[in-house]
Amino acid sequence: MPSTRAPVSASPLASAPAAQSPGQTLAEQGRIWLDTLLAERGLSVHTVDAYRQDLEALRAFLDEWSPPPQAGTASASPLAALDDEALLLFVVWLRRRGDGRRTLARRLSCLRGFFTWAAEQGLIGANPAALLDGPKLPSLLPDVLTREEAAALLEAPGSEDKLGCRDRAMLELMYAAGLRVSELIRVRPLDLDVQRGVVRVFGKGRKERLVPLHGRAVAVLDAYLRQCRPLFNPAPGAQGDTLFLNRSGRGLTRQGVWKLIKRYARQIGLKGGGTRRLSPHTLRHSFATHLLEGGADLRTVQMLLGHSDLAATELYTHVRSDRLVDIHARFHPRNRETEPAERRPPDRSARNDGSSGHPGGDGFAESAGQALENGTGGRVKTGRGH
Repeated sequence: MPSTRAPVSASPLASAPAAQSPGQTLAEQGRIWLDTLLAERGLSVHTVDAYRQDLEALRAFLDEWSPPPQAGTASASPLAALDDEALLLFVVWLRRRGDGRRTLARRLSCLRGFFTWAAEQGLIGANPAALLDGPKLPSLLPDVLTREEAAALLEAPGSEDKLGCRDRAMLELMYAAGLRVSELIRVRPLDLDVQRGVVRVFGKGRKERLVPLHGRAVAVLDAYLRQCRPLFNPAPGAQGDTLFLNRSGRGLTRQGVWKLIKRYARQIGLKGGGTRRLSPHTLRHSFATHLLEGGADLRTVQMLLGHSDLAATELYTHVRSDRLVDIHARFHPRNRETEPAERRPPDRSARNDGSSGHPGGDGFAESAGQALENGTGGRVKTGRGH
């Protein structure tokens, strides 16, 4: 006779799945957010990796700070338990761990972005990091080379072999176009139009812009393309599709460019010293500063650099104090009234020779105007297969 005893029901506590901790939820949702940044916003891999480290730091803090979740507890999202007080404790935790001001500022910027996204996804009600103030960072002026130092650095590579030919072309392009090192290593031969004297650049967020090149840089780059680059035996596929290659025929890396610049700086006796730090970005800073010192307007420099915010370009408006005194003495109208006519500077409004502030060579202003009139998002028509 079959048994009529009712089956024993499982304990609610035993059957309920274990609740996730805020740290576990942060890891899962953080991966989704980082994938979104790569796919939709087009941020660079290096930026996303930095944000991943920031989220991992928050998770490490939560694993120490948060009590272990109780099985069977219900919550719409464990992230909802994070408030501004918890994030303030996170900031204290970071300081005790030894994070510097700039690292701390980046981590807080990452958290603002992540929690804004989490609020949009309905994971939390409000952004707990919205009112979190970051540390005040000192305003550091960019490190720049003098015109003489820049010229000496560009002349440092020898032209006897393919490596010197490559390095000379690389330095010329960096200084002529003000490229970031991440932009430089992604330039392809098809992005360079030697006939029109422009280069197509993909900046942050894959934003495309056209940058004009002066005649001297075009001549050096054209010689490299025709005579030297084929000697590197470019690797098949995407590995050998970049403009500047290493000994193996693959694209140069950021670290490789940095080492080359350091080597040539030492070769000509150019040292950082004091607070000046030499890096690939130093040539970009020098490009912008020399243009502004030569009379280029801020808006044009912003377009050439690919800055989305004019405030980023205003950093380059610093000028040496001795140059300020000289400009004031030469161009103030009250000073011009008392200065002998033969010593007065020529009227800038009468200049029609097409020259510009960049020391690169002839035709820069003309090619700049043509490229900017064509728009910053157009495609470059390449010539002769380059």
